[in-house]
Amino acid sequence: MTAEWIDVSIPLRAGMVHWPGDPEVSIERVLDMERGGPCNVSSISIGSHTGTHMDPPFHYVRDGASLDAMPLDATVGPARVIEIRDPVSVRREELANHELASGERVLFKTRNSSRCWETDDFLEDFVYISLEGARYLADRGVRAVGIDYLSVGGFHADGEAIHRALLEAGIWIVEGLNLARVQPGIYELVCLPIKIQNSDGAPARAMLRPVT
Repeated sequence: MTAEWIDVSIPLRAGMVHWPGDPEVSIERVLDMERGGPCNVSSISIGSHTGTHMDPPFHYVRDGASLDAMPLDATVGPARVIEIRDPVSVRREELANHELASGERVLFKTRNSSRCWETDDFLEDFVYISLEGARYLADRGVRAVGIDYLSVGGFHADGEAIHRALLEAGIWIVEGLNLARVQPGIYELVCLPIKIQNSDGAPARAMLRPVT
């Protein structure tokens, strides 16, 4: 029997948590069958880095590739979920224990998954990828990296440098995952962003299926 797919995306909804300073999420039903409309139609206004989303090099690299230029197999294929024990950041020392290989897709399950998505308040103390950890991932040549809150860079850490260390190495970034129901191991990953021309980022749907 084929294993079930696990949806690790965050549902978009009005009033949900967003990065401070980014646009708030507004989803409004402008045509409503319950109010006599011929069909249901909604207006959606969000920032491009809301909920489960992806970052391309163009997010921080002036001449970097935009998200619509991403090879589809960058985030479709085998992926490894690694559980991070450190309560502050994904550090080089912990990563070194996992023997990462060039071309791997790696998703980090941290304490974020069990606490950060329980509230619409932005939590500043989320677990992020340290700068040394980001440089280690770049050195190992991983292809894609995912984290279970709104940024690979910390709120009080050097978020720009952390993003650059990954994006300048050609690593595609998935942010805003919820891995609470996922155990460490190897999975099939399907994660595709909305195709927006010249995009610096876009919401994505992410799913995992255990490799048995």
